[in-house]
Amino acid sequence: MEAFAHVDGLLATGLAEVSDDLSVLGTRGWWAVVVTYEGKATCARFERVRPAPHPDGRWAAPGEWTSSLDRDSYERGVAEIRAAIAEGSVYQANLCRVLSAPVRGEIAGLGRRLAAGNPAPHAMTLRLPDLQVACASPELYLARDGELVTSRPIKGTGRTEADLLPKDEAENVMIVDLVRNDLGRVARAGTVEVPELCAVESHPGLVHLVSTVRARTSAGWPELIAATFPPGSVTGAPKSSALELIERLEPVPRGPYCGAVGWVDADRGTAALAVGIRTFWIEDGLLRFGTGAGITWGSDPAREWRETELKAKNLLEVAGAGLDQR
Repeated sequence: MEAFAHVDGLLATGLAEVSDDLSVLGTRGWWAVVVTYEGKATCARFERVRPAPHPDGRWAAPGEWTSSLDRDSYERGVAEIRAAIAEGSVYQANLCRVLSAPVRGEIAGLGRRLAAGNPAPHAMTLRLPDLQVACASPELYLARDGELVTSRPIKGTGRTEADLLPKDEAENVMIVDLVRNDLGRVARAGTVEVPELCAVESHPGLVHLVSTVRARTSAGWPELIAATFPPGSVTGAPKSSALELIERLEPVPRGPYCGAVGWVDADRGTAALAVGIRTFWIEDGLLRFGTGAGITWGSDPAREWRETELKAKNLLEVAGAGLDQR
């Protein structure tokens, strides 16, 4: 199948160029964008963008899943983060694990099934010669309309609103402060605002607490992403200390998971980049998927492990459906 991107009912085809330089997003054309958590950027410009249904492809249930962190290792990691919080080096940190299974199909087939079985406001499927991603993210990292930039960090997850705890709201507020500070590095003075704090949003199989942060900036894409990346909701606070903990506790790279996935229309000055959660990618013959949880002093290790399972449950069920094994 040829290279394509599908996002928000639009199909992009006719791959014109691929670059790892974020400055191209300020030139011309429509770009699909993936930035891995580790900072590797892939910007793909497509010549044709039109309304169209999601392409289909062969798909079968993947093989047996393995996790980069088993339950005991994950719960020990939670305990280590709580110890770091007690010492005062961090307030919170996000601990993630990457699941892997033998792939049995094409990214187009998986993306189409995700669109039907787990619709998400920032879903995107991308197939390039060296990169295949199917994202069903509910979380907005950065939207842009001219100088107006918006971020909608998610912190706090439960099966229902009744499952949300005071810990979830405290965690959300801490990340909102971090996002405000990140945007403040490149924003026009006095333009950073929080029009919505800790709103409850429903998504397939769970609910989240979501806040909105806005600012105005004339910064280019390299400067904007340098100021705000990786997204605060998937790192922690203070970000620098959280990144050090994550590097020590997580045994494998996150890849597109917890990075940025989305599009930029350089001609119109508009964009929407999601936080790369609820994201699958194909690498070395394996289908990979990440899941994690934000850890605070109030975290219970067993509950945080269950949160990673809850976040993965619906997505893994969709991927495992094995429909239409052509």
